[in-house]
Amino acid sequence: MIQSMTGYGKATVELNDKKVNIEIKSLNSKALDLSTRLAPLYREKEMEIRNEIARRLERGKVDFNLWTDKKDAAAMATPINSELLVSYYKQVKDIHTLTGIPEPEDWFATLMRMPDVLTRIESTELNEEEWTAVYTGIEEAMAQLEAFRRQEGEALEKKFREKIANISRLLSEVEPFEKERVSKIRERIIESLEKVVGTDYDKNRLEQELIYYIEKLDINEEKQRLANHLNYFLETLSNGKGQGKKLGFIAQEMGREINTLGSKSNHAQMQNIVVQMKDELEQIKEQVLNVM
Repeated sequence: MIQSMTGYGKATVELNDKKVNIEIKSLNSKALDLSTRLAPLYREKEMEIRNEIARRLERGKVDFNLWTDKKDAAAMATPINSELLVSYYKQVKDIHTLTGIPEPEDWFATLMRMPDVLTRIESTELNEEEWTAVYTGIEEAMAQLEAFRRQEGEALEKKFREKIANISRLLSEVEPFEKERVSKIRERIIESLEKVVGTDYDKNRLEQELIYYIEKLDINEEKQRLANHLNYFLETLSNGKGQGKKLGFIAQEMGREINTLGSKSNHAQMQNIVVQMKDELEQIKEQVLNVM
């Protein structure tokens, strides 16, 4: 079954002091266009994450986000570096004793503004146990996205088969007008010739010219090639994921044959049928861009 390039997955990993949130989403793209945003602690694993995403998702414009939330407000509060604050206090007191410069009126406000008194000290090392738990969450998010892609792919395949069936039906509707078209072309040429010339003409030579002209308007080859392309499209649909580009190429070939049918038709009803074929094919072309 084919897969769509559109997908979304999310997972949350509960650790002792925080929650790790993982979100991954993808849209259609000619190749893999990957963007990652990671919490600082996990940036050392960026290449490992990117390689796994590239291996599993293959194509698409993919956005990967990993961020953390503290579990409680107390843990989120920035700690006061009391040792540093006391050190600043002693230094200011010593300067006052040596120079006579007045002491601050509001000691606490002054000391709290000193460098690094309020500085969060984050862990800078990622231990293996935590990474194993987070990586499991990443795999879960990717599995959700892949399931989303398969579901979307199933809907796309159903739509494609419906559109191919419509084009095939329209192609069969062309046939009744073919003989009528040839007959009308013959009558129109003879009537025009008699009006212009007004005299007898070489009917054998006219017949030869008519045969040549009608052969130029023959659409049997185009009909056969279009039917072959329709069948090939359906066969390719059944080959599973990774067929998006191939399906796009087949749709282009279908378009060429339909355009030729239109240029050769020279018949109002046939041209109407061709317009309907083009409409069905255009919907296929729009959606095939989403196929991986």
